[in-house]
Amino acid sequence: MELVNGTYNIGGVAISDLTAMAGLPVYVYDAAVIERQARRLSQAFSGFPHRIMFAAKALTNVNVLAYMRTLGVGLDTVSIEEVHLGLHAGYKPSEILYTPNMESYSELAQAVSLGVQVNIDAISVLERFGHDYGNSVPIAIRVNPHIMAGGNDRISTGHIDSKFGISIHQMRHVQRVVASNRLHVNGLHMHTGSDILDADVFLQGAELLLEIAEQFPDVRFLDFGSGFKVPYKPDDIGTDVELLGERLAARIQAFNATRNQPIEVWFEPGKFLVSEAGHFLVRVNVIKQTTATVFAGVDSGLNHLIRPMMYGSHHEIVNVSNPDGTPRIYTVVGYICETDTFGWDRKLNEVREGDVLAFKNAGAYGYSMSSNYNARLRPAEILVKDGQAHIIRRRETIDDLLATQIKISM
Repeated sequence: MELVNGTYNIGGVAISDLTAMAGLPVYVYDAAVIERQARRLSQAFSGFPHRIMFAAKALTNVNVLAYMRTLGVGLDTVSIEEVHLGLHAGYKPSEILYTPNMESYSELAQAVSLGVQVNIDAISVLERFGHDYGNSVPIAIRVNPHIMAGGNDRISTGHIDSKFGISIHQMRHVQRVVASNRLHVNGLHMHTGSDILDADVFLQGAELLLEIAEQFPDVRFLDFGSGFKVPYKPDDIGTDVELLGERLAARIQAFNATRNQPIEVWFEPGKFLVSEAGHFLVRVNVIKQTTATVFAGVDSGLNHLIRPMMYGSHHEIVNVSNPDGTPRIYTVVGYICETDTFGWDRKLNEVREGDVLAFKNAGAYGYSMSSNYNARLRPAEILVKDGQAHIIRRRETIDDLLATQIKISM
C-alpha cells in the first residue's frame, strides 16, 4: 500500500476505486507482492534442488492458487477439499502435496485415487495404508522433530506435546512397519511451526531429517515445512531466508554427494507468500468515547479477521481516508457481540465516522478463517494484478446464508 499525492493505493489502484467496485469491508491482494515473495524464496534457495509449495490454508481463493501456479509454485494441502480446490485451479496431481492430520481414512483413500503426493503422520495410519496399498503408492512420512520453533505456542507444531507428526523416537517402529509392508517411502517431512527467526532452530530440524533420510534409500525429497516470519510492524524483522538458504546449501550439497539420486528440498510457505500482499479495508461506523478509551467501531469483527483475537497477532492499522489528520489514540473494535478488539491504543490519524481503515498483513489466514458468526455475511475479495483490479469473490448475501439450511414444518 502506497501513499501517492495524498491518496492511498494498492498495486497502483486507488483505494477509493477498490471500495467503489466491491463495497466494504473487502480483502484486497496485490499480485506483485506475491510474485516478489516467491522470487525471493526461489533465489534464496537456488544453491540446491528445491521446490516451493504454497500452504493453501493461508488463502484458498482459486484465483490466487492459479496465480501461484503461474509462478512455478506447487501446492501444500491439509484437507481433501483443498486438494479439490487445487485441481480446480489447474494444478496437476503431481504438483500437490496432501498432508492431513487426524483425517478419516476414506479421505486419505480419496487422495490416493486423485493421484496427489500423500504424507502420513501417524503409525496406525501407516500400518493400515501399508496393508491396503503395499508399495504400489509412494508416500511421505511426517516427522515430529521435538523442536520448539518459537513465536506463538498456538502455531508451533514441532514440539513434544504437538499432535502433528510421528516422533523421531519412534523411527525404529516406523522402519519395521515400512519393511513389513514393503512401503515405498519417497519423502520425509517436518514442520516446526511459524515465526522462525533463528536459522539455527530451522537447521537443527533439517539436520535431524537428513539423519533419518539415511535410513530410507528411496527418498527423493525432504520437506522442511516453513514458518518463515514476516514483519508486522515498521520496526519488526522477518526471517533472513537468504542466510538460511546459504547455510542450508552447503549441507544439502554434501548430503547429495553421498547419494546416487540427489534429493530435492521442499518448503511450504503460506504467510511468507501472501501475508504482506493482503489488506483488509473496513469502514468506521461509530466513534465512541468512554471515561477511559476512545473506540473506533468498524463494520467488521472476528467473523472476518480473527487472528488478533485468536493469536494476539498485530496488524498495523492505517486511516487511509485522512492521511494528514492529527494523530490520536484509538482502540479499534468490531461489531460482533463478543470482545473483538483489533488493536488497543493505536496512534492513528484522526478517525471520523465513515473513514476507511486498512489492516496490513491481512493476506494470510484472514478470509480463510472467516465465518458467519452473528449471521454476518462474509466480504468480497479483490486481486490487483498489473494495475488492474479484479473481483475474485463476490460479497455474500442473505440468500447464501440460507442456501444450505432446510426449513421444516413445526
